[in-house]
Amino acid sequence: MIMETLDYNLKDIIKGCYPHIENFNPAQKAVIESGYLDAKDNYIIAIPTASGKTLLGILAAIKALLNGGKVIYAVPLLSIQNEKLKEFKLLEEYGFTVGRHPQSSDLSVMVFESFDSITRFSWNHLREVDLLIVDEFHMIGEYSRGPTIECALTRSHMVNPGMRIVALSATLQNMEEIAGWLNARVVEHDFRPVPLHKEVLNTEMFSTRNKNDVIVKILEKALEENSQALAFVSTRRFTESLASFVADKIKNKVPPSRKKAFREVSEKILQVPEKKGSRPTSICLKLADSAKNGVAFHHAGLFSEQKEIIEDEFRSGNLLMITATPSLMYGVNLPSRSVVIRDYTRWTSQGPQKIPVFDYEQMSGRAGRPQYDDVGYSYLIAKTLDEAYDLQEYYVQGEIEPTHSKLIENKDAIYRQIIAQIASSMAKNPVELQEFFSKTFYGYQMENSPYMSTFAAESMEYEINNALEFLMHNGILQATPEGLKTTSLGLLIAKSNYSVETAVKLKEFASNMDELDIYKLIYQMCHTPDLPLISFKGRKSKDPVREKLSSAGIFAVDMQNAEATAASLMEWIDERNEYEIENAFHVYAATTRRAAYEASLLIKFFRDICQVLGIYQPLRDLDILSARFYYGVKEELIPLVLGVKRLGRKRARALFKAFGEDLRPFTEKELQKVEGIGPKLAAAVHRYAQS
Repeated sequence: MIMETLDYNLKDIIKGCYPHIENFNPAQKAVIESGYLDAKDNYIIAIPTASGKTLLGILAAIKALLNGGKVIYAVPLLSIQNEKLKEFKLLEEYGFTVGRHPQSSDLSVMVFESFDSITRFSWNHLREVDLLIVDEFHMIGEYSRGPTIECALTRSHMVNPGMRIVALSATLQNMEEIAGWLNARVVEHDFRPVPLHKEVLNTEMFSTRNKNDVIVKILEKALEENSQALAFVSTRRFTESLASFVADKIKNKVPPSRKKAFREVSEKILQVPEKKGSRPTSICLKLADSAKNGVAFHHAGLFSEQKEIIEDEFRSGNLLMITATPSLMYGVNLPSRSVVIRDYTRWTSQGPQKIPVFDYEQMSGRAGRPQYDDVGYSYLIAKTLDEAYDLQEYYVQGEIEPTHSKLIENKDAIYRQIIAQIASSMAKNPVELQEFFSKTFYGYQMENSPYMSTFAAESMEYEINNALEFLMHNGILQATPEGLKTTSLGLLIAKSNYSVETAVKLKEFASNMDELDIYKLIYQMCHTPDLPLISFKGRKSKDPVREKLSSAGIFAVDMQNAEATAASLMEWIDERNEYEIENAFHVYAATTRRAAYEASLLIKFFRDICQVLGIYQPLRDLDILSARFYYGVKEELIPLVLGVKRLGRKRARALFKAFGEDLRPFTEKELQKVEGIGPKLAAAVHRYAQS
């Protein structure tokens, strides 16, 4: 099937938005020829990475939009949301609005959590939606986000049964079972635009004992072919050590013509902390040093802007290799001719465990760049020949694991979904709750299992009753003559995206405090699952963290990442920058701003908890503390940073130091004598001072 056979308006829009696409590939043809564009059935489209799933989704979306309908495109991660928003914005040239919520958009790109929220409290908007497209649908079996999209799909079908669902997925083993739950047609195809060659290499083949030497050989070959490579390892520390090792080995083999581009990337990386008012941290220096030779590491301990630079420069061909943790396999479109999987185990609470075959397939799927490569290579690295045979059988020839619902395993998901059902008046008693859960993927799997179907109802009843007991004990639900209802605290949780564990911990802290101790509150927040943690970098002494906490009246025995985060955030609101925090505590300080931003929001949530509990005395202090986290300042600078947009803490402190708290007597010309204060900012500061 060629593009010309499409409806005229649909063809015109596709050609305008995707001019490089002239024909459909075999996988896309198979989907379209199944009647996909004209059918009203739900669909699961399971084709390999880079085979054009997004185009198939957007074809159905445009058709719905042309018919006057509304569309939601749901994705698991913010990074994918931003990428798709940028891609779909071209549709606005054809009169459609593109945004993040169906209230104001014809096509809304939403993360799973936001979509879940409208299934709970925005039924009028949900009922206007004609088509729901779920990208990365295979994540329904993932522990944290899987239950969210599973229950959101269940609830959306109850609220808007006429809404069509199109799920874009990697191939899963039990696809027919999933299709049975979703009442969907399945189209599977194995076409890849770039053929994938999978191989297991071992160190003995290269007369070495070091896996990193094998990776150097792969990169040397890539250098000869003018191609690139992605290397996956298990930890942040390993991404750094591998990047440094490889960069050092190839530095004399990089052509001078390419070194100029690498140096420019290195300089961009160093500019990131400087623009934020901090000297480069040791991690920044290490990253810039390896980038000079075309190799960069990528993990959650970097500044977000540095990660964006690495991704953009890799796409532009200005980096040879990225070493990364497996999290890079989700959320970022970074195809490469070669993918290297050095570590096939990861650390869990049960010790080291093999990664699933599914994860191996996802990482391998990054190999091969459409429009650039005629073949992609995935290399799994073994130590010995015997180990290579085992890995070949387990991963290359093995089958992907069946996908199972994680709803019951994730206790917080159960709590939140029960609260959601009761808060939205969709359930008033255990029987109605059980009816809802029986319609989830978990319920479907239990009822259709040859081993568990006999016990499905009894097992579900047991889980629901245990959850209800916990929620009522903690004042989140209450029994009334009309049935189960949420308390004020329960409604607050239902309307937030915070976990029940976080809410309960903060409620207990609020109930037990005589007066607000901000340091103890910070420490408590760092022990909730909703605050991103700042990690220790290595095995250096943790005594500085212990001493900082002790000086704040907190005596902890075990120094873990939660303690490192608490100490770092205490320094942040005392105006320490990332460089100073890293040197003080040996942590990945580049993540401090993100942790501080989330802390500012969590403080607001704690303030709301205090309010519903009738604890009013600390409310003003909590407002101040939230602002201190957001701006990273001491209390005395709050009026200034709030009053002058984009002033920032560094310039605010310089003004305070030069002129004191009262800026009214000083002219704009005098204000400009402070470094970083230009005419426009001086005028804004002067207006603030005179107001």
